[in-house]
Amino acid sequence: MRFLSAIILVVSLLSIKTAFAQAAVPLPAGSIRWSAGRPLRVTDFQGRPRPGQTHAALTSANINTGAICRDNIFVGTAQASFTPTASWVRDPARLTPALLRHEQLHFDIAEVYARRLRQQLAALRLPCNQLGDRFNRLSQAAYAAWQKAEDDYDLDTNHGLQHERQAQWEAQVHQQLLDLADFAEEDA
Repeated sequence: MRFLSAIILVVSLLSIKTAFAQAAVPLPAGSIRWSAGRPLRVTDFQGRPRPGQTHAALTSANINTGAICRDNIFVGTAQASFTPTASWVRDPARLTPALLRHEQLHFDIAEVYARRLRQQLAALRLPCNQLGDRFNRLSQAAYAAWQKAEDDYDLDTNHGLQHERQAQWEAQVHQQLLDLADFAEEDA
């Protein structure tokens, strides 16, 4: 049986506002924000596979982005989230710890790319009237790189069945999270 985790890319590009506002992106209702202290659980996978789906599980992870102006300076945000109603496990009774770790790593990879985008956005200190399409270009490039990493992960690990490669990916992603710790959200 092949294990597959797919990404449903949800991008919420908010209009840039000239106002004092919170930079946090409101997540879609029911979403779970990525947090090091809150790993995924079997009960988080609330969706159901569509007819014809043969995979053991699917993770719907997202990077939600937003942009505002604060004192006429651009501020961009990126948050990794998980959508329970779009994520599923075919047979929760047969969900192994290895499969749950594989699915968790999909969510962790989304957080790596959210942090990388936060790093790029933090360096983009521009007056809002000089921003142009930079935010959109940075976001689109981040999403493309993230999707490639997700595809590479499943291909390289054979959806988690290659245990040695799975362990290597886990170590690599956890190191990337540590390397990008300065760009973690404060309460993540």
